[in-house]
Amino acid sequence: MRISKAWLVAAKDIKVFFRKRYTIYSLLIFPVLIGIGLPFVLSRVVAKQGALLGTHLTDLMNAFAFFFAIGASLIPSLLASYSLVGEKVEKSLEPLLASPITDSELLLGKGIGAFLPTIGSLYIGSVFFMVLSDLFTHKTLGYYYFPNGIIWLLLLVLMPLLSALSVEWSVIVSAKATDPRAAQLQGVLIAIPLLFVYVATEVGAIKLSIATILIIAGIALVLDVILFFLSTRTFQREEILTKWK
Repeated sequence: MRISKAWLVAAKDIKVFFRKRYTIYSLLIFPVLIGIGLPFVLSRVVAKQGALLGTHLTDLMNAFAFFFAIGASLIPSLLASYSLVGEKVEKSLEPLLASPITDSELLLGKGIGAFLPTIGSLYIGSVFFMVLSDLFTHKTLGYYYFPNGIIWLLLLVLMPLLSALSVEWSVIVSAKATDPRAAQLQGVLIAIPLLFVYVATEVGAIKLSIATILIIAGIALVLDVILFFLSTRTFQREEILTKWK
């Protein structure tokens, strides 16, 4: 595999993403809502309940931080699904598939192109989230809660694994879809289990601890390996070149 070829594909996709208004919105809206919006929700909760919150405040902060994991599974699906089906619609995929590049190099490039903007935007959002959350809760807690082991695991372990999982799932979906919207709708299904995890943390069924995050990361790693092989088998450039209409 020639990494240089994959980087060429990734660079091309990233340029296209930043020329499309809706992909820019995808990269900005979710991180802004989490990074700035959720700390202001915390500030309102603290203003109304204050010391009555007890340990529930830190549990709530951890649950809000989990939205970065949800974003890591959601945003790449919007980008990766468009990178294949969108190119087909715009008549630019056929020349790419006919170029002297292997399937693995092409898929790696598509994956990197969706992975890097997503992780970058979420990391920037996480800085705002931690700073603002600490600012609004320091008086109540008596210390700065972020950064801590939980959010480091979320940002450095779980988010990359989920982002890669989302890209691989989107490749599988996009390889069979012919409409960008349909591919994106199917792609975001990967985030639904994580939404259930968030709800479970809010109702107290699951405690978002380091152990919990490691278990989710382990599951994501196994699924990453399985979907990697499925995505490479699903992607058939000959079929795409001859049968997509």
